[in-house]
Parts: sequence; structure tokens; C-alpha cells
Amino acid sequence: MLKVYLERCVLKDSVYRWIKAHWLQSLEILGLVTFLILATYYVWQGNQKSQLLPLDAKALEAKQGNERWNGIFLQDQHVGFAVNRTSSLADGSLLLENRTMMKVVAFDSLQTIVTAGAALTDNAGHLRRFDFFMKSNLATLSVKGEVMERQIIMEVLDNDGETKSLDFPIEKPPHVALSIESQIRQMELYVGKEFALPYFNPLTMSEGEMVMKVVDSEVLDNGEEAWWVNSNFNGLESRTLIASNGDTIRQEGGALGISMVRMTAEAAQELDLEEPVDLIGLSAVPVKGKIKNPRDKTGLTVKVGGVDINKISPSLPVQQVDTSTDHVTIALPDMAEVVESPIAVTEVTEELKEYLVSTIDIPAEHPDIRAKSEEVLVNATTRLDAATRINQFVFDYLEKTSVIGIPNGLAALKQAQGDCNEHTALFVSLARAAQIPTRIAAGIVFSDRTGPLKQFYYHAWPEVLLKTSDGEDLWLPMDPTFGQVPADATHIKLVEGGLDRQVEIMAFLGKITIEVISDTPSSMKPAKAPETP
Repeated sequence: MLKVYLERCVLKDSVYRWIKAHWLQSLEILGLVTFLILATYYVWQGNQKSQLLPLDAKALEAKQGNERWNGIFLQDQHVGFAVNRTSSLADGSLLLENRTMMKVVAFDSLQTIVTAGAALTDNAGHLRRFDFFMKSNLATLSVKGEVMERQIIMEVLDNDGETKSLDFPIEKPPHVALSIESQIRQMELYVGKEFALPYFNPLTMSEGEMVMKVVDSEVLDNGEEAWWVNSNFNGLESRTLIASNGDTIRQEGGALGISMVRMTAEAAQELDLEEPVDLIGLSAVPVKGKIKNPRDKTGLTVKVGGVDINKISPSLPVQQVDTSTDHVTIALPDMAEVVESPIAVTEVTEELKEYLVSTIDIPAEHPDIRAKSEEVLVNATTRLDAATRINQFVFDYLEKTSVIGIPNGLAALKQAQGDCNEHTALFVSLARAAQIPTRIAAGIVFSDRTGPLKQFYYHAWPEVLLKTSDGEDLWLPMDPTFGQVPADATHIKLVEGGLDRQVEIMAFLGKITIEVISDTPSSMKPAKAPETP
């Protein structure tokens, strides 16, 4: 945020998921860098031509095995570089190395993100080992992995200062971003060619197929033919220009104008930061109509444009999606109708397990998280009371500041600072430690503190499972970033789930529009949290 904390959430929730998400494969290990540069990608169609700067012919002279330099651009501004190197080993295996540096302006502060990564493939091009490292203003992440039969064994060291070991089951040996290029080098490309490669994203712990299709060809300045390849991984798409020798020449994303282009080493490192692009402004969601007193709103109906309304899941009874009109309606419940249920679930069913599980970013079983949860919930009487106390604690405890890195509940507890992602991660960690079913929502929220033009911005918040007096389940949205119970009705949920699901928000970035249909006034205000004992 430039002026208020909400705007801080926006950068992380827009830059951060963009790179974290995989649409620019070589930049993926920036990994959760800038949710705005993180959350973005563009659906490229057909034989659309590039709008980027022309390639420097000298940059195309490098042969396979040499360093390949690329400039990273945000809009037309040169904000960073990436360099790749491929080395052939004696046994036929390949060592693929990558490092990047990127400078982004976040909330009037120039921040530097540095990454380094490597992947080792066997002589058939299959991934054997990989690692990557990321360092930003407040975040550090280090990951090492090895493919063993039908599993990936990983060690993760992140902001909380502890090393975690993970075993991730796989169907077949996958690729990571660095090894995709080596596999493509072995193929003959032509327009219309389609293929799929098993792929693993170590940042979001998600596995699937990278579906690729050659959609067009282009003659480069040096007379060489290159191929435009569209890629799709779990619904996330990118567009890449690949030379006949397999080198990546250009990668493009359209929502925020984020792109990567082959350059000489000297040109790639000559950054242009005299007039930094406003990342907050780039992430804003246009809105028609006015919303008065947004923090007090208990009801709101909007018309969604620019995206497939079917991609927005209903979350009854709070959020209803009408696919016939493209309307989304948020109606907060009467809190007097919430049943005073026990704090912890009395029976952990299969359906509830995913909302109680401890994960690498939601370490609910960690002793420090459990101890803090017990401390916060002393004398709590009901689940709503407990969740309200956790919400108030997180709101009061965390300093509101942007963190470019992977959100982690334990790291947030130790560092006592963060943006909406850290607030949500800590809330969910503390709630699950108390056996309170809790999930993560990601979407957009209206801000009335962003200048004369009020807009929606990307945001994250938790939802807690409660019961109504008629016996129905109620996933109540709360917002520890704003200190709201319940979260106001301008919170429009687009996706829900962990990191592997949150990257789906990229399908909306830069395309979704909002028109206010009904701005329902109400005298009901979000319930005040009691003071934590």
C-alpha cells in the first residue's frame, strides 16, 4: 500500500503471485515475489504478435551452453534481469542454472528481489535434483529437492528459521521451470504441435501437466526461425518465443505488461528506474458506481465483467453467484443467528480434515503456534468468541507492512509484521491449532483510501466454519488485516484454498471489472472483538 495498509496487501497480492505462479517459467523462482507481479498472466490467443521492444541481434549470437541474458520489463520499464546457463556433464546429464535480480517499488520504497536456482537432469532430460533461493526485504526462502522413484523429497528453509522435510508423492518424474527448456531442446517444433510434460511447482506444492502448443512462427532479426509456444499449467497460461535450438528468446504476460526479452549482458543490467511504475495502480480493479462507507457494508451486489463468471465459486449463504446475470451478491448473516458451538470440532470427518491440517505455510502443529493459540484463547467460551479473539490478536500484533515472500504463520508470529497474507496465515495457523475449521479466501476488496478514484484491490482473508440456528453450515469471512468480524461485504471471494489454489487468482488479474448494482445500506456494524485476556 502506498498510503494505507490495504495497498500493501495489493502489491504482495499481485506481484507476489504472478511470479509465484509459473506463467513466466524462468521467473517462477522469484516465486511469490510480487503478488502483483506475482498474480498476473494473460490469456494469449492464436497468432497474436509481440508488442515488445525488438530483439538485439547481438543477443541472439550466444550458443547453447553459454549464458543467456534476459531483461525483465514491467510495462515498458526495465526493472530487472535473468541469466540462464546450461552445462553438459560427462555422463550426458545437464546442469541448468538461473539467477535473477529485480527491483520493484512497493509503497514508496525500492525493494530488491534476488533469486538463484539450479536443476540437474539425467541423460534423458528427466529431473533428478533442484534447488532455489530467494531473498527480498523481509523474506528469505531456500528449497532443495530430489526426485526419488514416485516421490520428491524436499527440504525447505524459510522465514521462521527452521528446516522442514517434505515428501511429495508424484505419478512420474516431473519437470521444474529450469528443466522445461532442456526438454524442448530435444523436440522438433512446428505450428500445430501439441505435447504435455509432467510438471511440479515447488513453491505451491502443486503437480500436474504442462500442456504446450506451438501456435505460430516468427523469423528473428538474424534470419533464424523461432516458434511461439502457449503453455498451460493447471489453468495458468503463458506465451514463449523459442529459437530453433531450444533457447527461450522472449516470454510475455499481458495483464500488467510483465515480460522478459533476450538481451546482451550489458543491456540486461541497465535498469530504468527513474520514474517507477505504480504497481498499486496497475493492480486496481475498475469499478462503476459508488460504495459509501465500505467498511460498514453488510450487503452488496455487483456485476462482474471481463472474466468467465463460472470461475467464481459461490460461497453460500454469504456469497451467491448468478451466472444468468453475471451478478455476485454478498449478504452478511445476522450474527444473532450464529449458534454458540464448541470451540474445537467434536468429530474430525474426512470433509473437515483439509480445514484442520498443518502445512508448511500453516504450521498449526508447531509448539510455538499451539502455545500462542492457547494463550490467546484463555477463557474463550464458543467458537465465534475464539475466532474473534484470534482476529483481534492478529490485528493488534502484526505491524502492517509488505513482505515479498511466501506467507507463513510461524514466521509472521516471530517477525510480528506482514501484509494481508501474513495476517491470514497467522490467523489460520492459530485457529487450526485450536481445532477450529478454517480456510483461506483470496479475492478483491474495495478501498476508499486510494485517491479520488476508488477501486477494488487484491486481498486475502480467512473464513471460519460456524453453525446457524437452522443447523446450516456458515463459513464466516473475517479480516484480521482490517480487524473485522465479520469481514465487510466488499470482500468478493474469487478463489479459496492454499498456495496451490490461490495462484488461480491470476486468471482474473488485469481482466476483471466490477459494476455496482446495489449498494445496500445497513445499520449493522461488524461485531467488536473483546479484549484479549
